[in-house]
Amino acid sequence: MPTMTEGGEITGTKDKDYNIVWFVEQCLSNALRLETYVEDAEREGDKELVEFFRRAQHESRKGAEQGKQLLARRLAA
Repeated sequence: MPTMTEGGEITGTKDKDYNIVWFVEQCLSNALRLETYVEDAEREGDKELVEFFRRAQHESRKGAEQGKQLLARRLAA
């Protein structure tokens, strides 16, 4: 499978900061998805899995927050 690179011709955005926007969106999306997994584990009474997914959700939120901070600094410069 060939690797496709996008230098801004398709999206109009070749700025590497776009990657930060994508990363933040993915982290937030993951945090939302993990909430469903937590609810499933809670419904089954699996506390270990609930804790596992909550930790993963925390890390996704942390990644999103760090990405937002990095993007804000770059956009302010």
